[in-house]
Amino acid sequence: MLKYILCAVLGLIIVVLAIAGIHLARVHFKNKKEMSRYEGAGVSVQKDFGKVLVVYYSLSGRTRDIAERIRAKTNADIYEIKTKEPLPSGISLYRGVKKQLKTKQYQEINGNFPDFENYDFIFVGSPVWWYTAATPVLAFLEQADFKGKKVIPFSTQGSNAGTFMQDFKAKAKNAVVLEGREFNNISKKYDNAVNNKISQWLNGL
Repeated sequence: MLKYILCAVLGLIIVVLAIAGIHLARVHFKNKKEMSRYEGAGVSVQKDFGKVLVVYYSLSGRTRDIAERIRAKTNADIYEIKTKEPLPSGISLYRGVKKQLKTKQYQEINGNFPDFENYDFIFVGSPVWWYTAATPVLAFLEQADFKGKKVIPFSTQGSNAGTFMQDFKAKAKNAVVLEGREFNNISKKYDNAVNNKISQWLNGL
């Protein structure tokens, strides 16, 4: 009996690993195909945005990286969303986030937001958690009033941004939401292509 149970468990593990491998391969080829569109000579930003603010939350550093690139290309001020208490790590984080999304009770964040009146464009970046914006960003959006400013969202994720853009647009109070961009987490070898992707996006706004 034990032999059959072990065989069944082993078979299940093999199936799970096979599915995971297929998924990772698909993501790899999807990223490679997308980034190939942005390869080549560096693209410069031609648009004058005026006074720009980049707002972001980052846990792993990926969203911070994209935010800093936007800041450099637009000569923006930058504001990092920070939680009052540190977030847990590992499985505890994702269980906690799932509960917060269900109850809509998010982590407290530090206040003292920048004065949005001082800016012509406001970029807001977030990692994607459970197929929507990270809960600290949702908490920020609950408190922020953009007062008619042009706001541009951007997300970072493993492979699927879920309903991030739709949710952001619904929650950004009194914002004129412009076309955002999604950035998958990819290796450093695509740095130049990512820069070109950001520049082309900015030029098209």
